[in-house]
Amino acid sequence: MQLQARPRPIPAGFIDALKARFGERFSAAQSVREHHGRDESAYPAVLPDGVVYAQSTEDVAWVARHCHQHRVPLIAYGTGSSLEGHILAVQGGICLDLSGMNQIVAVNPEDLTVTVQAGVTRKQLNTEIRDTGLFFPIDPGADASLGGMTATRASGTNAVRYGTMRENVMNLKVVLADGRIIHTANRARKSSAGYDLTRLFVGSEGTLGIITEITVRLYPQPEAISAAVCNFPTMHAAVQSVIEIIQMGVPVARVEFMDLAGVKAINAYSKLDLHESPLLLFEFHGSPNGVREQAQTVQEITAGNGGMAFEWAEHPEDRSRLWAARHNAYFAGLHTRPGSRSNTTDVCVPISRLADCVSETAAELEQASFPYIIVGHVGDGNFHVQMMLDPNNPAEWDESERINHNIVARAIAMDGTCTGEHGVGLHKMDFMLAEHGRDALDLMQSVKQAFDPNNILNPGKVIPPA
Repeated sequence: MQLQARPRPIPAGFIDALKARFGERFSAAQSVREHHGRDESAYPAVLPDGVVYAQSTEDVAWVARHCHQHRVPLIAYGTGSSLEGHILAVQGGICLDLSGMNQIVAVNPEDLTVTVQAGVTRKQLNTEIRDTGLFFPIDPGADASLGGMTATRASGTNAVRYGTMRENVMNLKVVLADGRIIHTANRARKSSAGYDLTRLFVGSEGTLGIITEITVRLYPQPEAISAAVCNFPTMHAAVQSVIEIIQMGVPVARVEFMDLAGVKAINAYSKLDLHESPLLLFEFHGSPNGVREQAQTVQEITAGNGGMAFEWAEHPEDRSRLWAARHNAYFAGLHTRPGSRSNTTDVCVPISRLADCVSETAAELEQASFPYIIVGHVGDGNFHVQMMLDPNNPAEWDESERINHNIVARAIAMDGTCTGEHGVGLHKMDFMLAEHGRDALDLMQSVKQAFDPNNILNPGKVIPPA
């Protein structure tokens, strides 16, 4: 696909100042810029002018202050796993790599909180707090950084029970565009003091400030965990089961959907032998009795919709293998068409409209000229479509974008949203007007102007031009 970049000129001496301040932690090498100029979207690489490897909040503040003074764009970078073009340097500038800021700052098990630097990844966090008997539940699939997860308001397979980053972030340390450093809150479980700055930065995609520390909620590790797979004769029957389970108030921890193509792709990629029909993948958390009661209720509901007998994965290694396969669905999709690039989209609708939205989307995709899979965190009305495209065939990209437009329009017409968890980035900007309206977008632009008057923080993202 084509992407028009409009780099801003870099003032004379600016690169030399970065070299003098950061030494080997600054690079303008082509290979480094290429690595930081691409994410997992189908967009071509758009390179920054240089990359700074930050090690502290003070590093970030120094770079922000100088970029603000010289009007140089500044893009924060975590692990590069985003799917909507979030990190592409469409106006050039400096990429700020936060992966080296990967320290656990403070664990407070009595308060069920932990404070981490922005470069800590979710797997690293759970490994380091394992002995406390606590865990952090948000898992978007990729081993993303907590800073990136906060910036995109990530969720994942556990969101149906534990919520998203929006519900689980308590406090942030943020560097503003001009280099000032603020805390957005404290570790109290609630507050009525002033504007909720924490929620303003959660989901702002690096356009309002650069997050350098995050305090998040932790949860006790469940006493009992069981996972099960249930196959269905049709996609509609599987999704209808989810609607009934949620409406019954069953506290499932995870409920994931895969269409037939998704099951086949995951079997081939992860060497599994799942029965090849649409399926739901469940996980239950709680006491042994509570898990049994949840599972019994869910089995009764699924049987009423033609669901087959549950196949259980009770041993930890079996559950890990099953969930690893689900998390690798993106790569399994790409594996179905070697050399392809993925145009990936997600939407979220009220749970009552989920079956209609998924079924209508699948019917449209059946006419596509390229392979696709549908998977989803359907317990909260969110599903994903992955379309595998020939990167050298512009007609396929155009076709996939028409389908993407229809998927989003369908979701918004059902009182849903253009993205449940991927974020806006570049790819979803065209839908913001339809979802929010002009007045709301003007208000967002006013907030952006107040926080970033020189428009240096990840410019060209989230808010479409008026």
